[in-house]
Amino acid sequence: MSNPKKIVVCGAGGFIGGHLVADLRRQGHTHLRAVDIKPLGEWFQKFDNVENRVLDLQQKEACESALEGCGLVYNLAADMGGMGFIEANKALCMLTVLINTHLLLAARKQGAERFFYSSSACVYAADKQVDPDVTALREEDAYPAMPEDGYGWEKLFSERMCRHFTEDFGLTTRVARFHNVYGPEGTYDGGREKAPAAICRKVIEAKLSGKHEIEIWGDGHQTRSFQYIDDCILGMQKIMHSGNVTMPINLGSSEMVTINQLVDIAQEIAGVKLKRRHNLKAPKGVNGRNSDNTLIQKLLGWEPSISLKNGLEKTYRWIYDDITPKA
Repeated sequence: MSNPKKIVVCGAGGFIGGHLVADLRRQGHTHLRAVDIKPLGEWFQKFDNVENRVLDLQQKEACESALEGCGLVYNLAADMGGMGFIEANKALCMLTVLINTHLLLAARKQGAERFFYSSSACVYAADKQVDPDVTALREEDAYPAMPEDGYGWEKLFSERMCRHFTEDFGLTTRVARFHNVYGPEGTYDGGREKAPAAICRKVIEAKLSGKHEIEIWGDGHQTRSFQYIDDCILGMQKIMHSGNVTMPINLGSSEMVTINQLVDIAQEIAGVKLKRRHNLKAPKGVNGRNSDNTLIQKLLGWEPSISLKNGLEKTYRWIYDDITPKA
């Protein structure tokens, strides 16, 4: 009997990839391969009963090795981070195009059944995100193209690659545009962290130090929606296995808040009141961004179930426990 085909998670040492592997294990999947460029000791989550491989997926040969015997492929691998990292590392973000290109070639060669690509809301046209009171972004708002420089262009190009591999080679691809995923077991410092984790860390540090101040990037009026990791993992798999989601689709929450309101929630969780210093020279991204979930509700009947307050509290507690010495 031939070996069953593998479910391969690329970027498995990262935040979303680690949670996906954990969920697939909970479902009872045993033929799992987890791949990441980071040394195993630096993975956020690692499991002994999973085939773990350390590979540089920008290299064609590494992608062929990673997808050997694959059935389903989840590509979550990327050189990326929060807005500070994205704005300062445009070339590095663009080089991620090598990962998806080589993985698509390897998936086609291996006869993969399905290929999932994690795109981003950063593909959306900048001129539709200039007002904090933004109209929620629909899938068609990615064109005419004016995405986030560097990172957004790479994501939009890789979406097109998936489309053309389906059209020209018959490889079944699925693409989700992630909107600000957050939760425990992820980066909260070092420069690659995103807003929810960064704000939780800053509030915790202010509380522990007794210096009740917090720096906020921008004026705090910029708006976003934030999706808890558990909702993302469920939505991602629904998209992967769907029969009718053949175009890039939003995967996010439609619960929009300002960054100042995000700080309000974190302060309430911590039980502190902080003086705010707004750094207007720091990277802040677009003025407004929110997810229009009309299409995913129509096609999959899906909507995130975890509120920002509940999800942020779980995230705060995990970061707090990770920062403070264990009793």
